[in-house]
Amino acid sequence: MTYRAYVFDVYGTLFDVYSISEKCTHYFSDKGVRISQSWRQKQLEYCFLRQIMGTYIPFHDITKDALQYVCAVEQVYITEEIITDLLQAYLKLSPFAEVKQALEMLQSETLVVFSNGSFNMLHPLLNHSRLANYFRYVVSVDEIKQYKPSPLAYQHVCNRLNMHPKQILFLSSNAWDIAGASHFGFQTAWINRAKTTMDLLSATPNYMVNDLQELIGQLT
Repeated sequence: MTYRAYVFDVYGTLFDVYSISEKCTHYFSDKGVRISQSWRQKQLEYCFLRQIMGTYIPFHDITKDALQYVCAVEQVYITEEIITDLLQAYLKLSPFAEVKQALEMLQSETLVVFSNGSFNMLHPLLNHSRLANYFRYVVSVDEIKQYKPSPLAYQHVCNRLNMHPKQILFLSSNAWDIAGASHFGFQTAWINRAKTTMDLLSATPNYMVNDLQELIGQLT
């Protein structure tokens, strides 16, 4: 392999954020799928806005705020018990089908999780999915309170690993994350699961694939 470390984004890259739609449908019926999609979009929007405004709060709190906002917009009945249950479901998201096998194929490498998620979300998620043991490091922006795609967030990974950006391959399904990581100086792999078009942010990933297995095929 070419890189000293393989750094993985979590939400949308290793885990399907929309696997929560089943639980949303349980509570919100025919609005469930739309709520799960809007919840994710508002979650990201709040991260970006709070980063710009300099009003950081942990990802868990952002996830809760985003859910409450979307439920208010959709005018659905919600209680603290429902909120708690849905937030718990975020700790049990489904990994994508090829993830475990791909990690097994890379197990001799230095594998790292790097996420906007806070540790009280990441550790339960990785443990529940039985993926925790594949990763040598779990790195959260919560340690420095700077959300991706801030350059300070990506620098934090380099500091934790004591590596130069060019020694790291950063993997994400999120085009905005790939753009931020590319501008920072990481080598990047866009896991384009949704088969969308790369955002016009003057950044070109080193690899563009549909899933992790395809990437490994290109790396070996």
